[in-house]
Amino acid sequence: MKLLSCQRIWDQANHNAFTDLCEFNGHLYTVFREGAEHISPDGAFRLLSSNDDGEHWQSVAHFTSPIADLRDGKLLVANGRLWVFGAAAMHDKTPLQSLMWYSDNGVDWSETTEVGERGYWLWGLTVAADGVYGVGYRAGADGDTRLYRSDLPHADKLLVFMPLLAPLQADGYVNESALLFEQHQAVCLLRRDPVWDSQRNALFGQSVYPYSEWHWCELDQRIGGPAMVRCGERLIAIVRLYDQRVRTAVVEVDPVKQTIIELLSLPSGGDTSYAGIVQRDEQLLVSYYSSHEGKTAIYFARINLGQ
Repeated sequence: MKLLSCQRIWDQANHNAFTDLCEFNGHLYTVFREGAEHISPDGAFRLLSSNDDGEHWQSVAHFTSPIADLRDGKLLVANGRLWVFGAAAMHDKTPLQSLMWYSDNGVDWSETTEVGERGYWLWGLTVAADGVYGVGYRAGADGDTRLYRSDLPHADKLLVFMPLLAPLQADGYVNESALLFEQHQAVCLLRRDPVWDSQRNALFGQSVYPYSEWHWCELDQRIGGPAMVRCGERLIAIVRLYDQRVRTAVVEVDPVKQTIIELLSLPSGGDTSYAGIVQRDEQLLVSYYSSHEGKTAIYFARINLGQ
């Protein structure tokens, strides 16, 4: 595995963070949060597009809310549309609400629509053969995660997410996740943090259709901001690692040995992670953020998976 290139593509806000990446209609898109600080009431989503495979980027949309800090924007391509999702952390401290927007061309966007259950953060969505799935989490000592599902959208119908399994997992402070679906089998990489108790290592879950029963194991490291793809027989994830020094790293998840093996450390440090991945044969295109150069900024990297 080799890092082919890495460039800073955006740093115009005081704090630029929490990315995702996708390909839509021949263009690359990345979304991220802009704000005054890591947590601040002015959080908004910036959407960039590249028509030359990531060499140059331009801003094509900006999503704001007068009543909330918008956090952790995510991208989804479904039914010929580009979708943006994120959570609204309310200024009045009422439970957060997940939101979505959609576009047919990546430039003109719908009005804001609420999605999912109030109080549950729908963190990332994945298209499967029979629908769109996501894991939502509710923070708190009594919090949990739920598996949500929507039918695939058709014509002018929107995505409507309903809880399929509640709870999905509630062992410790479980929160951010990465889901993969292949041939009616599903896997989930789930973050845990030692906030409400001492449990910190990531969990790995496996299930088969209709995804009503899951089998979980504890991995050997703590992670943050997971994104995951399958490369042949290998499960490759990009996560924040906490051992020795905080960094964004490409890792292999081995559910048999229950291990997380670091393969490559990206140029990163401090406030960092939350990658988006586009997979192309033996290459990964990656968006992420980091403060290793002094200011939290958005980066775009190319990684060769071969030797």
